[in-house]
Amino acid sequence: MLLLFDIGNTHTHVGLANGRCVLRQINFPTREWSGGNAKMRVAGFVGAKKIEGAVLCSVVPGATPYARRAIRQLWKLNTLELTPKTLRGLGIDYPKPKTIGPDRLANAVAARHHFGAPVVVVDFGTAVTLDVVNRTGNYIGGIIAPGLAAMTDYLHEKTALLPRIKIREVKTAVGKSTEQAMLIGAVHGYRGLVRALIAELKRELKVKQLPVVATGGYARLIASKLPEISAVEPNLTLEGLRLTWEATQVQGHL
Repeated sequence: MLLLFDIGNTHTHVGLANGRCVLRQINFPTREWSGGNAKMRVAGFVGAKKIEGAVLCSVVPGATPYARRAIRQLWKLNTLELTPKTLRGLGIDYPKPKTIGPDRLANAVAARHHFGAPVVVVDFGTAVTLDVVNRTGNYIGGIIAPGLAAMTDYLHEKTALLPRIKIREVKTAVGKSTEQAMLIGAVHGYRGLVRALIAELKRELKVKQLPVVATGGYARLIASKLPEISAVEPNLTLEGLRLTWEATQVQGHL
């Protein structure tokens, strides 16, 4: 059994996988690594299952040593960390590869493997990111925009009258309350944002058809009325880590 860690700014996603797919996953706040709760959560999640390997990607450098230490203490294993140097199954055509978020590379690996090239990944996380793999199978860059929750929370925190809202579907295009107006701006607005960016990417890549894979917390909500999105894959990042491990084992470069 393989243990997968996607350590994000807000949440850590932990998955269990076999040689074919991600079987199940849990999420918990990334801040729990420094307090010791994360280690207990992971141990409880795994239970008595035999762990043969561990892979992680992290955009929170301060949390990474805690995860490595927990894996070593619990299963006596060293951890494979996804970086541009350990990347498999994907080329990079980018000026400074070290500045690419490793979660974005994991997404690109999985999208390239399952959907071919060219392909675009839209990740609705703390930030909304679009990552692009060109027709030759190289990661060439992407786009970063504020996430839905970040935007609506900012409006609440920086104004006296705008409330904190829970993101959900809204059917009307004209708000009859402050909350409804904010929801329209967030949900319909982000669909418009993603649609426009995909159109620009098609022109940039000179393609008429472009597979677009969505992942992250609000992926299913936004994709539900956005035909430009080809598929929603909640475990895309973890799948990219799984594929990285499998390719590493085949090439013998662990």
